[in-house]
Amino acid sequence: QVQPVESGGGLVQPGGSLRLSCEASGSISSISAMGWYRQVPGKQRELVAIKISGGSANYADSAKGRFTISRDDAKNTVYLQMNSLKPEDTAVYYCYVRFWSGSFRWGRGTQVTVSS
Repeated sequence: QVQPVESGGGLVQPGGSLRLSCEASGSISSISAMGWYRQVPGKQRELVAIKISGGSANYADSAKGRFTISRDDAKNTVYLQMNSLKPEDTAVYYCYVRFWSGSFRWGRGTQVTVSS
């Protein structure tokens, strides 16, 4: 069973950068997409970016031009490079793994706090 594990969150000042990583252990050949969502208290979890296996990446409007998603299939890992961070990017970021069967898994989340 694939289990995503995130790392790389933390505290950063506005305008700074962070890189999140998510390693998916298990049977990765069944993965159709890997991506990132985020959630703040009292709000729904929202898509940040997603990378389709062998295909393109899609971004939320709030992430375009500042965030970059990439995958290293040899390491079963997806990354989210976040630049020009803003206080409104503060959230818990969750790794998302979707399978060709249509099922999916969430990571446990990693906190990103953008504050001076």
